[in-house]
Amino acid sequence: MNNPTAYFHLPGLFEFYELYRIFLPIFRNHREFFYEWCDIASVYGSPSDCLWSGGRFENSGYSAEEVLELMNEYGISARLTFSNSLIREEHLSDRKCNDLCRLFEEKSSTASGIIVHSDLLLSYLKKHYPKLYYVSSTTKVITDFKQFSEELQREEFRYAVPDFRLNKQYEQLFALSETERNKVEFLCNECCYVGCRDRKKCYENVSRRMLGEEMHEHKCSAPDGTGGYLFSKAMKNPMFISTDDIKNIYLPNGFSNFKIEGRGLGSALVLELLLYYMVKPEFQINVREMTYLDSMLDLF
Repeated sequence: MNNPTAYFHLPGLFEFYELYRIFLPIFRNHREFFYEWCDIASVYGSPSDCLWSGGRFENSGYSAEEVLELMNEYGISARLTFSNSLIREEHLSDRKCNDLCRLFEEKSSTASGIIVHSDLLLSYLKKHYPKLYYVSSTTKVITDFKQFSEELQREEFRYAVPDFRLNKQYEQLFALSETERNKVEFLCNECCYVGCRDRKKCYENVSRRMLGEEMHEHKCSAPDGTGGYLFSKAMKNPMFISTDDIKNIYLPNGFSNFKIEGRGLGSALVLELLLYYMVKPEFQINVREMTYLDSMLDLF
């Protein structure tokens, strides 16, 4: 822990393929632009038409083979976001989802993972795809620390992502064992109102939509809930984890995994998230220029 590293888990495995196709070579070839204490551990996401998907929508015109090839080239773990909370027995045989799991298990040069909510789906995946690793999804909305501690003790999970409202529960976080700290993956940049009581309903709404079920459109009742995601707003959230927090609080106390939210936000905003968390301020213009000048990338 003399030189701890922050491992970032980035959004948009499928949706931001073009952005990562440009960004990852910069990260490899111009390491001097980036903080010495950071690295990329995984990129997460799933195609928009997967029954098992949940959390956020993600659109992409790229195949799973293309996406996985890019991750393999840079030795980065690919994670499928299969966090649908309403999976039933009849959904387990879905061909597309099973084909994706099979591909990621057999063709990944670095171990691939699954972000999962449903225990039914988790049991099925463990039986059929034992080489994949599993992440407990933040869509469970675990806000009680005792319950989150129990989640960390589950051997089937390599990582567990708590609800963002546990980010600053320092006294309880620092009381965790080293093994438990290594499994905590913090959601850094959530924009949701800290007093929101509808977060689980919001996720369930997405799950129902992915399953093609009838539903009532969920309308956020939080203050300024209709304003959409703004990073400037997220930075004012009392549970926001800044780069200074990572360097001065979390890393020195044995926490090293940090998830960046961003699926469905657009490439331009996701680039700003990457710049903030990973790139030294004096080199952010360099990375912007190298990214913007690539004529293949539609940032807007």
